[in-house]
Amino acid sequence: MTRVDCYFDPVSPYAWLALRDLSRIEAANASVRLVPVLFAGLLNAHGNIGPAELPAKRRYIFLDVMREAARRGLPFVGPPGHPFNPLRALRMCTALDDDGQRRALALALVTGCWERGEDISDEAALARLADGIGLDGAGLLASAGSADVKRRLAQTTAQAVADGVFGVPTFRVDGDAGVFWGGDRVEALFWQLRGGRIDELALDAFLAREPLAQRRR
Repeated sequence: MTRVDCYFDPVSPYAWLALRDLSRIEAANASVRLVPVLFAGLLNAHGNIGPAELPAKRRYIFLDVMREAARRGLPFVGPPGHPFNPLRALRMCTALDDDGQRRALALALVTGCWERGEDISDEAALARLADGIGLDGAGLLASAGSADVKRRLAQTTAQAVADGVFGVPTFRVDGDAGVFWGGDRVEALFWQLRGGRIDELALDAFLAREPLAQRRR
């Protein structure tokens, strides 16, 4: 069975939509492993800014997300404010070594946040959501504050950067060099799972071409 790594941060509404799509990926004879990464860390590493930091793009993103949620029949409420600090939520997910428990918590977090308006930067909300799926919320919060868990999330984020991940959600197939960025790339992911491939040599040759113009900054 093919393994697909899904890099996520609950601060992204597209990560919520992607996690809602995992069963479709698994139906294509793939197993999915959720990898929590800090989106802000990806942005900093690549010298980028978040889409919500651009007013015109911010409006478009939430228009697009609400449109897609309506198309799928999903409720959209959204968090009390955005962006918010997802560090505790990510560290709680990182503290769980069991893939099934991590997935259950991640899904509880994104659905609580985006479908019911929970503030998942708040410790009480995080503990309540974890308790609601049979996990030890207080214990997970305590683990999330440990130096080891903080280090593991930082290392996972750094490794994601090294592997070419620059945004969330991102899918990566069995350690393949190519990634699929965005919840709207699931169909392209299916194409590769069915054996589709591009000419990697042609890609390298194109990327080696010198630019003909440079934008002033």
